[in-house]
Order: sequence, then structure tokens, then C-alpha cells
Amino acid sequence: MHLGEYSEGRQLPGYNLEVVRSLDHFIVENERSARRFLRAWGFDKDFSEVTLFVNDKHRQLEEMDDAINALVSGHNVGMISEAGCPGIADPGQDLIAKAHEFEIKVKPLVGPSSILLAMMASGLNGQSFAFNGYLPINGKERIGRLRDLERLAAKTGQSQIFMETPYRNQAMFDDIRKHLNQALKLCVAAEVSTSKEEIQTMTVGEWKTSKLNLHKRPCIFII
Repeated sequence: MHLGEYSEGRQLPGYNLEVVRSLDHFIVENERSARRFLRAWGFDKDFSEVTLFVNDKHRQLEEMDDAINALVSGHNVGMISEAGCPGIADPGQDLIAKAHEFEIKVKPLVGPSSILLAMMASGLNGQSFAFNGYLPINGKERIGRLRDLERLAAKTGQSQIFMETPYRNQAMFDDIRKHLNQALKLCVAAEVSTSKEEIQTMTVGEWKTSKLNLHKRPCIFII
């Protein structure tokens, strides 16, 4: 799992490398980037001897029989997310649930999560928070959902975390600044854990004067 540039030892602990080097079966979102990540992180096995099962957002559980059979047959199988943690706003939860059905041990490894890292750095309520995933694509529906989250945050004091795909982040940012209460606290966490990381919390009114460009930049928003 990774969030940006590959940097051995910076994002992942050494124990993960020990585990990765012991595996020859992986569930991945994209074969090419998974190979590149594994090589950059010190995986030295010949890929002709390694099995990669593709599990992206377009693939259904019933199309993952080979991966399930590998697990049932006793193989240790690693799961790699493209940018984050498997099963957390990323594919993987259905396969993990199936592993539990077969009483196969599921071992989570420590890795970067932009969701929690943003929450840690936000200065907002970390005692009670909710991750709301992706908001609607449609502009009108997105604004309605933003207002719902604003009301929920005001009523409960609970921090509301949400996200959007990088190429729609600027539209999200603009909608927040235009339609939400000017006194509302907003944390914008862009490109978390990379060399281009920017994390800042201000009121929506203060953000109005910001020239921050979020186009095509992975982001987490918290109100």
C-alpha cells in the first residue's frame, strides 16, 4: 500500500518487507503499478514465478475464484491497494469477508492511511469522527450532501471526513467555499505523506481567499 512516492522505510515498517518477500501470491488493483511498487520496495523474486490476481472496482467477487482457491489451498496471499489501505475506500472488503467465512487468518499490516493521517493533523474532533467516503458526482446532489454533513457536524460536534477523485477535488473545494457556513472549520489535506503534502485547517471564510489548487491532487476533506 502506498500514497505517493515509493520510499522504503518512510511509509512502511521493515516487518512489512519481510512479509512481502515471503509471498508469491498477491491481490492487486493494477498489475503494472503493483510490480513497480514491489520492485521499488525491495521485492526481488522473478515475476514469472509470482501470481497476481487483479481485484479492481470493476471486478465482482464471483470473478475472483482463482484468488479464493489460492487462499483455500493454503497459500499466503498479500493484498496491495493502489493508494491507501485495502478495504478502506478501496477494493478488498468482499475478499476479506470471504476469507473470514473460510476461517482464514486475515493479518492487517501497518501502512499509511490518508484518512487517519489527515484526522491526526487536522486539530478537529478526533474523539468522534465519521468517514463518509465519496460524495455524489452530480453538482446539485454534492452540494446537498455537503449541507447534510455540515448540519450533522453542527448538531453532534462530530468531525465529518469525506473525499473525491483527484480530478474533481477543485470542484468540491469550490462548492464548500461557496455554499457552507463561513465560520465552519475545514481541513484540507492534499497529497498526504508525499513531498508535496499540504495540510491546513481554517474557516470556510478564510479558505475563500486561498489560491490553493487541488486539481488532480489526492485530497481528504474534514469539516
